[in-house]
Amino acid sequence: MTSESTESTEVPPQPLRSFPWQVRVILAVLFVLAGATLWLTNTILTDRFTQSTQNKAELRLALYGGNILSELQRNSIVPQLLSRDPELIGALNSADFSQSTQRLMSFVEEIGAASLMLLDGEGRTVASTDRNNLGKRHNDQICFLDALKSNITVFSVAEKDTGETGFFYSRQVEFQNQPIGVILVEVDLQKFQRAWAGISDAVLVIGSEGKIILATEPKWRGLTETMALRRQPPQNAIERAMRLTSDWASLPADAYVQGEAVMRIDGQIPFRGWQIISFTTYASVREKVNGILALEIMGFALLFVGVFYLSNRRTVLRLMFFQRESEDLRDLNARLQREISEREKVQKTLAVAEQSLAQSSKLAALGEMSAAVSHELNQPLAAMKTYLAGAALLLKRNRPDEALSAFHRIDGLIERMGAITRQLKSYARKGGESFVPLDMAEALASSLSMMEPQLKHSNVRLRQIASDQSVLVMGDRMRIEQVLINLLRNALDALKTVSDPEIEVILSKGETVTLSVRDNGPGIKDLELLFEPFHTTKEPGDGVGLGLAISSGIVTDLGGRLTARNASDGGAVFEVQLPIFDENKVNSPPVEAAE
Repeated sequence: MTSESTESTEVPPQPLRSFPWQVRVILAVLFVLAGATLWLTNTILTDRFTQSTQNKAELRLALYGGNILSELQRNSIVPQLLSRDPELIGALNSADFSQSTQRLMSFVEEIGAASLMLLDGEGRTVASTDRNNLGKRHNDQICFLDALKSNITVFSVAEKDTGETGFFYSRQVEFQNQPIGVILVEVDLQKFQRAWAGISDAVLVIGSEGKIILATEPKWRGLTETMALRRQPPQNAIERAMRLTSDWASLPADAYVQGEAVMRIDGQIPFRGWQIISFTTYASVREKVNGILALEIMGFALLFVGVFYLSNRRTVLRLMFFQRESEDLRDLNARLQREISEREKVQKTLAVAEQSLAQSSKLAALGEMSAAVSHELNQPLAAMKTYLAGAALLLKRNRPDEALSAFHRIDGLIERMGAITRQLKSYARKGGESFVPLDMAEALASSLSMMEPQLKHSNVRLRQIASDQSVLVMGDRMRIEQVLINLLRNALDALKTVSDPEIEVILSKGETVTLSVRDNGPGIKDLELLFEPFHTTKEPGDGVGLGLAISSGIVTDLGGRLTARNASDGGAVFEVQLPIFDENKVNSPPVEAAE
């Protein structure tokens, strides 16, 4: 070990417990003093600012209640004066109300009421400052009925057609001591509610029935105080109090709005037992208190910084130690950079090895393709055997024309076997195929025709559903027929143990061309391994597990996909989805070079 490293271990960073005991005592005293000062300041200022906020809230509440009472008293005398107006009385007697509305409109501006209405003896509005009310009937409203029952001015609260709460003074109009109509004066108390929308408190007025008739929150109207407080108040009416500072200040909460403590101030309006209530958050109190506490905390922080600065006599040595540590870290970083460079070289070498492995995999794939071709040749050979047996039987029965048809089918199968062998050579030299537009319905018909003898021999009921329109795709007909025959043969193999075998083939055209092959067999157990090469669920000798792997590769080469699933009512469903042929977007691969 070098002398430099030995020196670095001799000067470690000094922890707090290495400070002299005098310094530690001073720090402890400062901590206690700071905590006591902050607690006393918080308690005293919180009480003082809370009382100040409460006094201001009570003053505002008294002002609001006085304004409401003044508005009610100012409008209470209006029905008595208007009920004695000779022109209104004359209009009710003569049923000529052409000038009545204009006269009421001249009064409403001087009175300051929300609206004035004159009702005849049947409760129909014959004159109104709001022309939309003309002709409306009020014979079933309490303001009209109470006025007819009494010879004095009555007050009522009713809901208007707009959904708002209306406040009405009403009085009957008499002529020769007989009621001939009713005068209605609507008091404009909604202006106070609109004015409250801009304040930071929540204000509500409770009527004589114990329900809210005016409030800063429109959703509160018509509810009791308890029901209203359960609802979320608007953000501009009640600000959420900070629970942490509320608990710290130990403020006694008068009420809770959505779980947050607020200050509740209530007062009485000397009118029919009305009550006015306001809710004020403690946010303003906390802002003032926290501002002063922040200054105190800053002062104590400066004291602590001074103590630490004076007591930290070995700061220079620690800085030197940190510089040496930084140099060690730089050396370590350089070593890491060298290791990273070496690992990058190893990764490049690994990439070359992976390329060699990929080439070996291609050669192995050729072996699998050879086994696949052997598997595919068994299908036409089996069909040829069936056709030869049928042709021999037809010749014995002296039916040469039908036997000739079987020979033609055998000739087609021979051509198919030659095409399969050409596929292997094409794969070995990476040649392309010539894709042409073809009709899937014709390819399906050809595949079913080739599988017809095996379907009849197995007594399988075949259901075929195909579109009447032409269903064109871009591909190789021989390879598509190879896929369809593979799917039909798998369905036949799955139905060997079924008493009532059935195969359903559906060809449809939507966003893609979809061909479904469904059987009512036992279904598929291993869906994840279904398209893996050499994976088979058949008995030994019945297959080598290459049919579905080859079919999936063919469909993928054609730009589609082959999927399998189990039907909900039993059996397996295979779906081939291929792109629809578009004449405007034809991009065929290059034609295969001559062999």
